[in-house]
Amino acid sequence: MKNSHPLQKARIFVDNKNIGMYNFKNDYAEGAHPLILNKLAESNLEQELGYGEDQYSAAAKQLLRKAIDNDHAAIYFVSGGTQANLLVISHFLRPHEAVISAKTGHIYANETGAIEATGHRVITVTGAEGKVTAQDIEDVMQAHRMRPHVVKPRMLYISNSTELGSIYHKTELQQLQQVCKKHHLLFFIDGARLGHALCASSNDLQLQDIASYADIFYIGGTKNGALLGEAIIFRTAKLADDFDYSLKQKGALLAKGRLLGIQFLTLFTDELYFDLAKHANHMAEKIARSIQAAGYQFLTAPVTNQLFPILPKQLIERLLHNYAFYVWSAIDAEHDAVRIITSWATDPAVVDQFCVDFNHIDQALKAGS
Repeated sequence: MKNSHPLQKARIFVDNKNIGMYNFKNDYAEGAHPLILNKLAESNLEQELGYGEDQYSAAAKQLLRKAIDNDHAAIYFVSGGTQANLLVISHFLRPHEAVISAKTGHIYANETGAIEATGHRVITVTGAEGKVTAQDIEDVMQAHRMRPHVVKPRMLYISNSTELGSIYHKTELQQLQQVCKKHHLLFFIDGARLGHALCASSNDLQLQDIASYADIFYIGGTKNGALLGEAIIFRTAKLADDFDYSLKQKGALLAKGRLLGIQFLTLFTDELYFDLAKHANHMAEKIARSIQAAGYQFLTAPVTNQLFPILPKQLIERLLHNYAFYVWSAIDAEHDAVRIITSWATDPAVVDQFCVDFNHIDQALKAGS
């Protein structure tokens, strides 16, 4: 890695065989990368303009425009992913319009009806591996022809990486863009874990590709080394017309906008953002290899920092003594799928110990002990 990257140690390390509870539940359990904290501290007593008009936000936006190869992009920093989704979708949709999402999509499954609370329906598709296909869109449009008796689909929402850890490839995004143009749909990409998607070994997309296919997308900082923050990017300034009004009206325009600008300026200096995502993916890959070597399957192929292995319930129960993770869904009487997530700060020593413990418990259970 190009930057200093001190990793968090497990909270309790007695010896190599005894660790305290370590959190694999999410990728935002730690605070922020030290370079961000240092920059925040260094600039702390500087006087800056408010509401995102500070020099750091301006510099961060220029850096992001360079990264996406689009000098005309409009960029706004907000505090979190749910806020970004709510702001974008409610800003663009008229009262009778709806947004299309996979059933596993964050706006449908994990945001407490935030979109519906603004008066807009979320039209869901099954979404194999958490992904939406061009055919899914065609099916939705076919089912919503009875104007004016049904809502009007107006936007496509996808996540990359998805809520199941899968990623979109270039041909898939090209097809989605084409079908969106055909049906006059806005194409919006949730990038809460965009860094992990772009750094996956099987990925064939660049950040510039995301910016060219999507009308609006955001780059997530909260889940990749920032204290908090997402950068919402519109392909053109015209597309973002009056978005500042929506920010203010919905309480998302921070007086101390510098706090977000500084973080994205730091993350996109010397490719720190991608270095951190690579680390998270690499830690997940090590865990996935151990699980695969033991003969277990996954709900979705392990490609990013989110893993969904299908494991015996007894094995899960014993692992939970030292490691925190979610039991995701029931598979059968003997097995559950779990979710294990690694982060920019996941300690390699803990990952190594997890693999040792996993193999030890698995072998003991298979031996009947």
